[in-house]
Amino acid sequence: MMLAWHWPWAALAGALTALAIVVLIIVFARHANTSHEAVFSLDDDLNTERASRMFRQWRALNRTAVAMVVVALVLAIALVARPSQVDSSSEQASSRDIVLCLDVSGSTLPYDREVIDTYLELIKHFQGERIGLSIFNSTSRTVFPLTDDYDLVTEQLTAASKALKGVETQDDIDKMSDADYQKIADWLEGTQNRKDATSLIGDGVVSCAAMLPGFAYGSATEANAERQRAASIVLATDNVVSGKPTYSLSEALDLTQQTKISVDGLYSGPQSSENDQATLDMKSAIESHGGVFLTQSNGQSVNELVKDIQSRRDSESASKAKASMSDAPGWWTLALVVALIAAMACAWRLKR
Repeated sequence: MMLAWHWPWAALAGALTALAIVVLIIVFARHANTSHEAVFSLDDDLNTERASRMFRQWRALNRTAVAMVVVALVLAIALVARPSQVDSSSEQASSRDIVLCLDVSGSTLPYDREVIDTYLELIKHFQGERIGLSIFNSTSRTVFPLTDDYDLVTEQLTAASKALKGVETQDDIDKMSDADYQKIADWLEGTQNRKDATSLIGDGVVSCAAMLPGFAYGSATEANAERQRAASIVLATDNVVSGKPTYSLSEALDLTQQTKISVDGLYSGPQSSENDQATLDMKSAIESHGGVFLTQSNGQSVNELVKDIQSRRDSESASKAKASMSDAPGWWTLALVVALIAAMACAWRLKR
């Protein structure tokens, strides 16, 4: 926190006004003292020890009162200038919207659980960020909308993680009970409403973007292009499309870019397919639209990749931080009140 003045020119104007008043008082006082009329003095009558002590006390109180009035005047002028505190901490970091956009086709489900588990850990450190979750296959389903109710987010992500626990390997699927299979089917309900189509990536991205304020299907306008909160989508998919989507991945990214929504890609598929053309196309599309694309080829786990994306976005938000200024009259007001009370106490004592 740093001290600043919101209206410094007001303090200058107040100081000049006070100075002018003081000068006028001195001028009129001197003019009055130049009068040749006889002035009666009690100096001789007060020339005793008690009278001298009382006179010294009166003079000290008088000077103290004048000093307190001057201090109060200075503090009042300072308050007119609106003392403020400049907070240079990052505002962006606590005003982000994050949508987890997960492909839930059969080949990506094992990796989706790792993404979800990582965000379960990350939200413990969130302060002000809103997070939402959307899953898609041939169609999309919003698991929960953007919210900063972290108890709700934790509950929903925990339920999703438990539901996906049985699909990490083929052996897990083979050993799955009917009840566990039904839990997964219930969680995936609404994501496979189109026949002969799976993993429609572009359509999934557009549905995820629609959860963010300011997104417009098909176009961006001057009104919705500006946003108050940084917005980002974490897309987890292997980019293997089966069927004819309404939007290709590049078309979907064009729309998100127009409305200033960053899309980061996380390859959620087997490492043996990281050099496939579909993966390379996804990397090219994400990076050409300003996003971060990460794979497990460098030995990192999905958990580490998600944290890498999150740290990069946090760093970017911090670099764009804007200082905010807020009024801070607290101590100045207290000092003014103390000075006025002291001046009134001296005046009351002088009157006695």
